[in-house]
Amino acid sequence: MTVTFDDNATAPADPSDSLFLRACRGERTSRPPVWFMRQAGRSLPEYRRLREGVPMLESCTRPDMVTEITLQPVRRYGVDAAIFYSDIVVPLRAVGVDVDVKPGIGPVLGHPIRSRADLDQLRPLEPGDVAFVDEAVRTLVGELGGTPLIGFAGAPFTLASYLVEGGPSKNHEVTKALMHSDPELWHELLSRVAGISSTFLDVQVRAGASAVQLFDSWAGALSAADYAKFVHPHSAEVLDSVIDVPRIHFGVGTSEFLPLMASAGADVVGVDWRLPLDEAALRVPGKPLQGNLDPALLGADWPVVEREVHRIVAEGRRAPAHIFNLGHGVLPTTDPDVLARVVETVQATGDSGSGAG
Repeated sequence: MTVTFDDNATAPADPSDSLFLRACRGERTSRPPVWFMRQAGRSLPEYRRLREGVPMLESCTRPDMVTEITLQPVRRYGVDAAIFYSDIVVPLRAVGVDVDVKPGIGPVLGHPIRSRADLDQLRPLEPGDVAFVDEAVRTLVGELGGTPLIGFAGAPFTLASYLVEGGPSKNHEVTKALMHSDPELWHELLSRVAGISSTFLDVQVRAGASAVQLFDSWAGALSAADYAKFVHPHSAEVLDSVIDVPRIHFGVGTSEFLPLMASAGADVVGVDWRLPLDEAALRVPGKPLQGNLDPALLGADWPVVEREVHRIVAEGRRAPAHIFNLGHGVLPTTDPDVLARVVETVQATGDSGSGAG
């Protein structure tokens, strides 16, 4: 498989020389590398055909299916990095937590954690619990050649919010009540979750993942003060455990405490669509940035999308390096042809001399 990168050259045999990893290291590149969160599936018809009749979490435990789904968007779009196909609750399920991903709802817990006794369901994750992840990553590294594979895990707060709420929540009222009412229990919960996420990432890195991303989808529900006191130390624990590969830290709605997220140990800071990248570059000086096209705008007329892509590429020049991405995940209704045109447009900025370097 041949994947184009950097002025349409062929991807190098060694992922460390790839445009994506060079940007992660803060190197100026001729144009931004590009990949998409939730690119492994979601909107692709070939993904839906493969997944037909297979529950979400089952698909994440089948190395053959994980491999194929991870490769599908790389083949179709020619993106500069692959993102490992899995789900943030996979390691929780692996340690015995009664959790399932319900279509149209998300993760749902059979027994939410509300007391100290409930913590018993969170034993440490052992590498053997997720041997299927190790197998899939090793297969993918061989298939991808010089295209980097990004491993990922859910951040402690986002995982803990599912564990406490019992499922998705708009207001996180149970989570916040526990956090403030019983901080000792809260920190013990997040410490256990951080250990699980750390092991999940370590398995992927040891198997050959070239970078990792820590997702904190719900951290934007917090104030900066609460994030600093109740979350930051545990996210830092996870990121500090990752060795030898770049670490991307991404949260949704976290613009007001972006420096805190950066200081947790990020080599690259992910930015959602709410904050322009040139402003983000001022808030976290010296850090490579990733982002940040609003995924909802992919449904607009092409001239609108094209204008936004060029705006983001231009704003990204204010950072030491820029990785083009969406401000969150690909929506299921997205037209794959639009994503393909976005990739082509970003990659063409290197030819026109208007890239990130």
